[in-house]
Amino acid sequence: MSRNAGPIKFAVLATDIALFTFHEGKLLVRTIPVNRPPFFVKAIGLPGGLLDPKETAEQAALRLARDKAGVTPSKIYMEQLYTFSAVKRDPRGRVVAVAYLALVPWEKLSPSEQKSTDIARWVLADSKKKFAYDHGRILTMALQKVRSRAAYTTLISKLMPQEFTLTELENVYKQVLNENLDKRNFRKKILKLKIVTPVIGKRVRGRFRPAQVYRFTSSRVGEIEVL
Repeated sequence: MSRNAGPIKFAVLATDIALFTFHEGKLLVRTIPVNRPPFFVKAIGLPGGLLDPKETAEQAALRLARDKAGVTPSKIYMEQLYTFSAVKRDPRGRVVAVAYLALVPWEKLSPSEQKSTDIARWVLADSKKKFAYDHGRILTMALQKVRSRAAYTTLISKLMPQEFTLTELENVYKQVLNENLDKRNFRKKILKLKIVTPVIGKRVRGRFRPAQVYRFTSSRVGEIEVL
């Protein structure tokens, strides 16, 4: 005869999203207000929430990107970041979060998605603002992943508009990596790798002369030593 071990208690599963875009020379992240007194009052956090029993973590992340971040899921590139399971990460109870890294080009966003409102805001990704829960740690890890993967993959393509100049591409790399790049070597390497293709017959007025316009050769994020 088996003995009754009593009620079994489980952790609740949630998902959080570090959603980045690039605008006016700055890497931005989407945040939402968090007001959960007495634990958090007028704080900010990353878009996130609990999983529905009938959805996967990825499905929940896309739903929350729409419902909380206010961004159309089909515009977003997303990949799983890490599972955060510290016992006391949520003061309200035992919650494990599957975090996602997400990127979206500013030019893909509608005027309403570009806006910062009381519901969701774009803030500097390296902001020193204090985040609720462990969202500051999630953001730090997401930034580290963007920077490391930018060096050996074409992940930066998910922040770029469909068409761009090499100067614009270089500026995004410089800001994301937070380091100066040798302009001549950067362009030489990018063109040698053939990860970008010139848009035939299309140039934009540059500071001194018209600049060639490019687009990424593939829409896939490929592993290649970019820098």
